[in-house]
Parts: sequence; structure tokens; C-alpha cells
Amino acid sequence: METVEQLVSFHHIQVQLSGGAPWGFTLKGGLEHGEPLIITKIEDEGKAAHCKKLKVGDELININGSALYGSRQEALILIKGSFRILKLTVRRNRSRKPGGAGRLIWFQGQNKACCCQTAV
Repeated sequence: METVEQLVSFHHIQVQLSGGAPWGFTLKGGLEHGEPLIITKIEDEGKAAHCKKLKVGDELININGSALYGSRQEALILIKGSFRILKLTVRRNRSRKPGGAGRLIWFQGQNKACCCQTAV
């Protein structure tokens, strides 16, 4: 039988990006494709890269306080509707970075210049 520690093998990370689009990351997957919404690329000089908390492979689960249900289209609408601030919650596999299961961490990025792909 698995323990709670074994079942909860990820942590949530909340990130706030400021300054408006473009945000500097690319999403792949979605309910339409039978996959979770995953960050597949972070632009080197983008806001997401300057924040230094988002990683390729993170699963996007919340945008600006709205829980996502896996639809890439839904995610794009919420991201494009973010004019000055974009708040994201991602789920990261705990094995990628040591830390407590279910731990919630807040980070904030304040970068202004960036480049973004929305190739989803």
C-alpha cells in the first residue's frame, strides 16, 4: 500500500509575471490532445526566464486564479486576457527538485523586455 508521501509526488509553484505580453514561454498539450498542458520552451530573455522559477516540463494548472481543466484553448484565452500581470500556478514533479510534497511557493518576476512564443 502506498503512503500519502508516495501518492503526493509533486509540489505547486505560483509565479507572477509583470509588464504585459509577450510572456516568454510555449505551451504544448491539452485535453484536446489527451495530454496535460506542459511548458515546453522558455525564451532566454523572456519574462518567464528572468523569473527563474518556471521550468520546461512544468504542468500549467491555474491562470490568474482560474483553475484549468486541461483545455489548451481555455489556457490561451486566459493568458491573452492578461494585460499587465500574469499569475500562474504550475505543478512540478517532486523528483525534479527536492522539497516538501504539496508545498506552495510564491515568486514574483518584474522584467519588462521579453520574447514569447504562443506556438501551442
